[in-house]
Amino acid sequence: MKKLTFFATTLLAAWMLQACNGGNNHAKHEDAVDSAQAVNKETAPVDKESSDFAVEAANGGMMEVEAGKMAQERAVSQRVKDFAAMMVRDHSKANDELKALAQSKNITLPDSVSGDAKDHIDKMAKMSGRDFDKHYMDMMVDDHDKDVDKFDKAAGKLSDPDLKTWASNTLPTLRVHQDSAKAIKDALKK
Repeated sequence: MKKLTFFATTLLAAWMLQACNGGNNHAKHEDAVDSAQAVNKETAPVDKESSDFAVEAANGGMMEVEAGKMAQERAVSQRVKDFAAMMVRDHSKANDELKALAQSKNITLPDSVSGDAKDHIDKMAKMSGRDFDKHYMDMMVDDHDKDVDKFDKAAGKLSDPDLKTWASNTLPTLRVHQDSAKAIKDALKK
């Protein structure tokens, strides 16, 4: 237990030092995901595959909410705005469920999106009009294609029964998002 406390204190101190490095936001955001994975590797609250899935799902969920909030403000198509509102609502709910589950299992989740997701959101912030709508919907189709695949695999093969059940229960909502995103993307081409 002393080793675990020492490791957690050391990791927290290192993270705080890195977080104070205000000039490099990319490193800060990348560290949130990397730090969560490092803590989970050291403490092993569940098997690596299950904890990695939880961290990736949390990162993806936070990115969906941030991008959705931006799309609610910037999109010109009402259909895109409505889809974005659904993303914020559904992914916020899933994020809350995952946080509670992770907390009960002592799985560390990131507190902010990864550097890649943050860079993508920053790039989107510079877009407007139909270009924004098309880009956002392209991103939503790609993300949900990947998410459905990851959650389908997780629902079938994760060792942790609670995360496996959460993935299985979240999958139908992700499939609705995937179908909606594809339909809206196709409509925007016209």
